[in-house]
Amino acid sequence: MARYTGADCRMCRREKMKLFLKGSKCESPKCPIEIRPYPPGEHGRGRSKDSEYLLQLREKQKARRIYGVLEKQFRGYYEEANRKTGKTGEVLLQILESRLDNVVYRAGWAESRDMARQLVKHGHIRVNGRKVDIPSYRVSANDILEVAEKSRRMVPFEIAQARAGERPVPPWLEVIGGQLRAVVHSVPARQVIDTPVQEQLIVELYSK
Repeated sequence: MARYTGADCRMCRREKMKLFLKGSKCESPKCPIEIRPYPPGEHGRGRSKDSEYLLQLREKQKARRIYGVLEKQFRGYYEEANRKTGKTGEVLLQILESRLDNVVYRAGWAESRDMARQLVKHGHIRVNGRKVDIPSYRVSANDILEVAEKSRRMVPFEIAQARAGERPVPPWLEVIGGQLRAVVHSVPARQVIDTPVQEQLIVELYSK
């Protein structure tokens, strides 16, 4: 499976904001964007003209990077959202939020989406009692997620249990911390998705 293998912190600096791609490091003074709050590269400190196209492109890149999706797959999600009823931008965010790796992250079982993706790929997550090792797997309403019994003594999950309740859980997801179990109550509505993107700009970019 293709994935980005470069430095995550460069992506945050490029978007001039924290995308929270490195877990606890993002909350520490060692976060590179705290030290160098400008885009990477030789001309990072230069002033760029914020054209309409550039604003749209930056929103698309920001969304891709937050959810850890490459361009081809992201474009596929947009086309799927465009075919469905409802506002295309909102449907696109719902699709991204419904990815299994994102739900594992939202449940508090991983410090970042990258870590959640790794936990899924290594077969530690069960959906409705069955092992699912595909990070892009789409969960549905009433799905039950849980950590595999043999995996519960692993350090990441012991930490997750110890920190249960520290991170806000979205209202569409119920997490039973002590049991490392989560229930998806519904497809998330836009008003409860806290991802800092203006999805309409993404729609405008792809509509050209």
